Amino acid sequence: MELSWDLLHPAMSVPYLPTLGPLHPDAVSADLLDAIASVAGTGQFLPHDKDRRWSDHKDERLLVGDVHQDARRTLLPTLTGRGILRVHLYGAREHRPEALETAAKLAAVHDATAARVVWFQAEPDLVAASTRVQLRSFDQPAPPVGGIEPLAALPEPVRPTFGAFAEKLADEGFAFLYSRIDSVGPVLTAVRDDRVVGAIGPMETMPDPTGKARLLPQYFGVLPEYRGLGLGRQLWRAAMHWGNISGADYQLLQTTVGGASDRLCQAEGLTDLGFVCTARV
Repeated sequence: MELSWDLLHPAMSVPYLPTLGPLHPDAVSADLLDAIASVAGTGQFLPHDKDRRWSDHKDERLLVGDVHQDARRTLLPTLTGRGILRVHLYGAREHRPEALETAAKLAAVHDATAARVVWFQAEPDLVAASTRVQLRSFDQPAPPVGGIEPLAALPEPVRPTFGAFAEKLADEGFAFLYSRIDSVGPVLTAVRDDRVVGAIGPMETMPDPTGKARLLPQYFGVLPEYRGLGLGRQLWRAAMHWGNISGADYQLLQTTVGGASDRLCQAEGLTDLGFVCTARV
């Protein structure tokens, strides 16, 4: 069926579109929705897709032929190359059973390995996994932070310790980042006892659909034995300084509700844009 922006937009409580994720409120539009549909199944990236820095092929596609939409709700299903099917529900809570049933049926039709339902609301869900979408605007200066250096600027005896750091925080994405370290932007590091104990990066910007410069999401972590020393806050503020001097207009983040990054961003005064909730089928 043909996607209708006029039906979707009134039900959109969080600026988030399938295959692209969270967006600046000003960037969500009918043209962007049409663009997502136009590249579905082609493997092509939209010019402003943050995932294009990691691959030459778009892994997730909108299942245009399986869209369900009327004046009450919109169900937008996607499928990844790894077989993960997601049904994105835009509409009231009462439509969640339909979304779960639809996800189960489509998973069988498309031979999916896993199925999820994703929905959006103004408060975190008490029973589903919830992430907070937050906006950090760079309309105010971000001062420099001492003691944080780019990985490439570290002394030779210290720089190789990033590999051991990345291995210890593999579950937080650093092993993947380490495998791409020569092809991405700077990684900012905290050093203690002559080794890397914290990092945030890669630091990169990309124009969004409106042409504004978006600071892209980073991997961010501190070794467990060095937490509670303020290093996470130092790294975060150093990253914000990098974004400021590099001409970024804003950054969007998704943080697990109640997690360390979530608490830090809340303390730093970021703007809440709502919650993305996910349930397994």
